[in-house]
Amino acid sequence: MGLILKSLMPAYGGYTIARDEKVIFIKGAIPGEVVEVDIEERKKRYSVASAVNVVESSEDRVAPECSAFGICGGCHLQFISYERQLAMKDEILLDSLTRLGGIEIAPGSALSDSQWNYRHRAGFKVSRDGDIGFFKGSSRDVVTFDSCPLMDGAINTMLRKIKETGAALNLREIHIAAGDSPVVLLKGRDLDRTICDKFIEIGFSGVAYNDLDAPGPAYTGFDLNGMKYTVSPRTFFQSHWRLNTKVVDFIVNRLMPLSGKRVLDLYAGAGNFSMPLAVHAEEIVAVEENRYAVEDGIRNLKLNNIRNCRFVSSSAEKYKIKKKFDIVILDPPRPGLTSEVMEKILENPPGSIVYISCNPATCARDLKKLKEKYEVLSVQQIDFFPNTFHIESVAFLRLG
Repeated sequence: MGLILKSLMPAYGGYTIARDEKVIFIKGAIPGEVVEVDIEERKKRYSVASAVNVVESSEDRVAPECSAFGICGGCHLQFISYERQLAMKDEILLDSLTRLGGIEIAPGSALSDSQWNYRHRAGFKVSRDGDIGFFKGSSRDVVTFDSCPLMDGAINTMLRKIKETGAALNLREIHIAAGDSPVVLLKGRDLDRTICDKFIEIGFSGVAYNDLDAPGPAYTGFDLNGMKYTVSPRTFFQSHWRLNTKVVDFIVNRLMPLSGKRVLDLYAGAGNFSMPLAVHAEEIVAVEENRYAVEDGIRNLKLNNIRNCRFVSSSAEKYKIKKKFDIVILDPPRPGLTSEVMEKILENPPGSIVYISCNPATCARDLKKLKEKYEVLSVQQIDFFPNTFHIESVAFLRLG
């Protein structure tokens, strides 16, 4: 018989914490449950285990929606009711803010939307045999499935067509983005127009492969609160589009009034925040280093006849702040702000900062540094990735 433990609290990464002789991180348990576990990894200060039997079950334990859950590494929390998922993520966010950031502030109400069929973009792996899916947890083995309950219906439809035609042979990755039409980025060796033509025949409106574009517009479009927003499959955009539009509205409304304000949008992508802010502000400078995103952003400005926003093709680190901005939007990647960007902000402090984070630990670290000059007004979870352990958040800061 395995070790019997009581799960005490949630931890980032899809774990809960229990204590025996040392801390044990458990996969597959809910705080409050008593579970039997198998120890999978032993470290000097902690161990990692998996729940193999639930002795005392939580009322928040539910049946997973997907038959591949527990094998596929794409999801982590499908066995937990959605309300409890949000609560657990709030606990983790609060712990990070207080323990790592020294910030005594309770997260506001989580921003959330549908937990199923929400993803409008996804990157699928392809095995040597042409099987398509996601990697198995802690493995390079590809787990296949008929459809993924997290994906928008259009992505599941195109995935089925790819499988039926055998078009994935010789590919390594298939990245699908689906707005008003589906587009795809293919990665693999010895790709040519033949494979692209096959994907056009399947029903994709545009195909990009490796560093080249094939016939058809290699971008898809979305409605961004009344604006036309186009992105290519090489450009990052929030896959939970319905929630993204709610978050954009939330941020714009919190920053109002914007008349006469200058806004700097670092890590701007294709203008997800820049364009809606440009409707109300005097000037927007959107800084982005991905050249495909800049191309998408410039196209979006033209489509929406926006003239008070300009894109700068540069990394956040290399961009030089030469004028005073009233507001800075920060939406860095998972590692958070580099020391160069942090120094740049503190040397040229705007009146307000909106910090969007995809990692509670680096969020807490960065907010702690920004506290040198700023008051943290609020922090809220954004559940862009339901049923996974990922935690995003938005913080509003005011110059002290």
